[in-house]
Formats: sequence, structure tokens, C-alpha cells
Amino acid sequence: MHDQENQEVSKQPEGANAADPAANAANAGQAAPATEPSLEEQLSATEAKLAEMHDAFMRAKAEADNIRRRAQEDVSKAHKFAIESFAEAMVPVRDSLEMALKVEAPTVESIKEGVEMTLKQLTTAFEKNRLVEVMPQPGDKLDPNKHQAVAVVPSEQEANTVVAVLQKGYMIADRLLRPAIVTAAQPK
Repeated sequence: MHDQENQEVSKQPEGANAADPAANAANAGQAAPATEPSLEEQLSATEAKLAEMHDAFMRAKAEADNIRRRAQEDVSKAHKFAIESFAEAMVPVRDSLEMALKVEAPTVESIKEGVEMTLKQLTTAFEKNRLVEVMPQPGDKLDPNKHQAVAVVPSEQEANTVVAVLQKGYMIADRLLRPAIVTAAQPK
């Protein structure tokens, strides 16, 4: 260890005294400005970096505001025109009904044929827009999520099963639009 200290002392210039801290500080002060930037340069660089970061933040904030505004417009348009597909499918049904009323001398057969064709158009419109019938069969288990029992009647069937359907129900996709109105079997 002492050898290393001696070697370090011997490497110093002849005029330098290892015990003289003022001389060492002066030597260190001369070398430091060449490698480290001054405080003004550091401040200037930091201010430039801050301005750059502020600009990037403002651009990101503006982009987020634009995305939010566009999303709100899209939701508004979706609400406004949500029924457009269904309306397009219903227009031919209305046309058929209006044409049926214009017939001057309808026969029972022609009226029946027109109603069947109109019902077919309506069924196609329902299918296209995922409007599905809820039509339970007699004996099916009563499902309170899809069926509404308006009466309980004596029956040979098991309790809480569908006896008769009074009115079909409808679902849009997986959401119940109207429950099927049914009578249910009473417990024995």
C-alpha cells in the first residue's frame, strides 16, 4: 500500500507538492472546465429539453382531445342511425301493404296471398336484424327470463311448464324485447 502511495506521489510534476491542497485544486480546476459544461450551458440544455417535453405533451393532449371528440361523434351517429338497417328492411313491407290497399276489387284469395307475401318480407326483415321469436312449445320448462305466465291452469303436465302460448315473445340478439305470454301448469 505504501508503495502505491509513493508511486502516485512520484508521478506528480516536480513543482507540485502533494501536501499543498491549493495547488491540487488549481490543477483540478483547470482540467474540469474542459470535460464538464458550465452551469449556463447546463441550464440552457435543460430549458431546451423542457421546451421539447412541453411541446410533446401539448401535442399528445391535443391528439387525445381529438380522439375523444371523434369517439363522441361516432357514438352520437350510432345512436342516431342505429335503426337504419331495420328501417331499410321495413320499407318494402310498407310498400306491399300500400299496394294491397290500392287494389280495387280484391278477392279473398288475393288478399290472403298478399298478406302471406308481406309476412314473408317481415320475417326476412326480422331475421336480417336478428329479431328472433320466443315461441315455447307446450311442455317446455317455464323460463322467467323469456316467458311471462299470466295464469296457472290445471294440467296433466309437470308443474311450472308451458301449457299454451297466448302471444309470442321476441329477442334482439341476446336481449329480451318482449316475453312470450303463456299459461303455466299448476302444481298437482
